[in-house]
Amino acid sequence: MRRPVAWVAAVVLLVEAVGIVVINGVLAAFVDGQSMSLDGLDPDAMVVGTWAAGGALGLFLAGCATICVLAALRDRSPGRFGRGLLIAAAVVHGVLGAVTVGLVGWSAFAFLMVVLGLIVLVLTSYDPREAERAPAGGPAPA
Repeated sequence: MRRPVAWVAAVVLLVEAVGIVVINGVLAAFVDGQSMSLDGLDPDAMVVGTWAAGGALGLFLAGCATICVLAALRDRSPGRFGRGLLIAAAVVHGVLGAVTVGLVGWSAFAFLMVVLGLIVLVLTSYDPREAERAPAGGPAPA
């Protein structure tokens, strides 16, 4: 059961990463087209900042998807860095879910909670001590 959950989590996180980059690209296009400014900031700086934020979030989510793919392929718990990355993603999804209810609606909240649930399932379905006991080149003991 844990391998399919890790695969589904990886696919969902990758789709979310692409969506975040696309949404930030649309926002950057609007800011550029209307020369918007926030408290006197240069509109070009706003465009660059929007693209940078979208790229950083996209890379973060793609990294989380990669961790899930590695967990599914190896059938082992992610390492210390991978677990930290997934925990950070879970916290971000929880906070964004709470904010999203009021700003976007219940459907966006439901999507974020499904992603949060998948991340938590990946984190809890694998025993982190398996990675320490497993031989370097082989699968984890059953």
